[in-house]
Amino acid sequence: MLMKSSHQGAHGEAQKGFPLCTSVLSVVKAFSGSMLLSGLLMVLAPVAAAQDQHARNILAQADEILHQMSQITGMPIKSPVKKQIVSRAEIEKYLVAKIHGEIKPEELHAQEALVRALGLVPADFDLEKFLINFYTEQAAGFYDPKQKTMFIADWTPEDTQALILAHELTHALQDQTWDLEDYLQGARDNDDATAARQAVVEGEATVAMFQRMIGGLKVDQMPSLSDLMDAVVHQQFDEFPAYSNAPYFFRMQATFPYVQGAGFIQAGLKDGGWKNVDQFFQHPPENTKEIFEPKAYFDHQAFSKLALPHPPFENVKGMQLLRESELGELGFYSILGQLILEDEAKLLSPAWVADRFLLYERSGGKSYALVARVQWNNVEAAHEFFRDYSTILSHRYPELAKDKRSSADEFMGTVSGGAVLILVKGSECRWAQGVPADQADALLAWMRTL
Repeated sequence: MLMKSSHQGAHGEAQKGFPLCTSVLSVVKAFSGSMLLSGLLMVLAPVAAAQDQHARNILAQADEILHQMSQITGMPIKSPVKKQIVSRAEIEKYLVAKIHGEIKPEELHAQEALVRALGLVPADFDLEKFLINFYTEQAAGFYDPKQKTMFIADWTPEDTQALILAHELTHALQDQTWDLEDYLQGARDNDDATAARQAVVEGEATVAMFQRMIGGLKVDQMPSLSDLMDAVVHQQFDEFPAYSNAPYFFRMQATFPYVQGAGFIQAGLKDGGWKNVDQFFQHPPENTKEIFEPKAYFDHQAFSKLALPHPPFENVKGMQLLRESELGELGFYSILGQLILEDEAKLLSPAWVADRFLLYERSGGKSYALVARVQWNNVEAAHEFFRDYSTILSHRYPELAKDKRSSADEFMGTVSGGAVLILVKGSECRWAQGVPADQADALLAWMRTL
């Protein structure tokens, strides 16, 4: 859902983001991905009252636009698409039902715990409430693969509803060709891979919409669509208070499928036209690095996987494993963008190679332990992240007491919630936070052996 983002980190002026591991919020991916909300279109269409008759007039054009999108993308029309006009209250009701019906309570809890553990939101942050407010504000239209229905909001201006139809009916064609539910759920256990798939889906719908807008000019001959989309997002920042007041992570999470996704699809078109987009569904990108850097996908770059054995403190009484997954390039971009500066995110995150994390909750709730490792493509990047994350922790924990055994490659400290540990080994950085203080020495020794 396209919105606008600022360019200042949490320690600059305006905080940008929110759940630290942007790619880690698989809940958000499953939520927005399954709904395919077109916030992008809300960026292009400022909120305005629209009479029902106007909305119904534009819906009368839906079949014509469906054929246009089929001609643009090459995806065949296999069956009629159901269409429905909805109010803001109906969309909110839909979102609540979507959360309760498709996201398990334990999954929602784990993702809420993750952003709390990373210090991206307050300890009392309510993820469900946030999601409902966040997406209700922007939902100009969406296609639901389960109901095989395209919904359009009744408050959008008539002159922009054709854009909404073009975007959402492209989703309907994708669904008839590839089965969007299966595609988007195909990597559900991997947050980063799910984000990459969502970028394919939203990126194609965005580019197809632009192609319809510009007519005879081929979209692959246009300047960077990612840059264009990013500029549009920035221009509309003040239109959406729930978005503009959200932490950076959610803003980056919401814009990534449209902004970077459009760039990825555009790169594919340059390499073989719309037929070339088929490969993104037949052979989905493995991670968000391939979306940021399409050449990695087209060159069939091999990506390593980092194993992360469960640490010795896992057997401590009252310690429960909530989630293990990957943050990916998108996750680290969001971490650095929110907690340091976006300029630093742009410089360092492209050096990401692989990562893995484990999230634990202590009995009683709202007390978490996190263990993670990330591999960079050079030693300098690993040391840069070591310094950045040390800075993040020092800002988060003013009471942080540095252990005298700390060195240029290892940091040990204690805070009110337990111990924090960071070390660099070659091109890899490993860290832990919120671990029981009496387990710190054993955990550090274990981290050195990974």
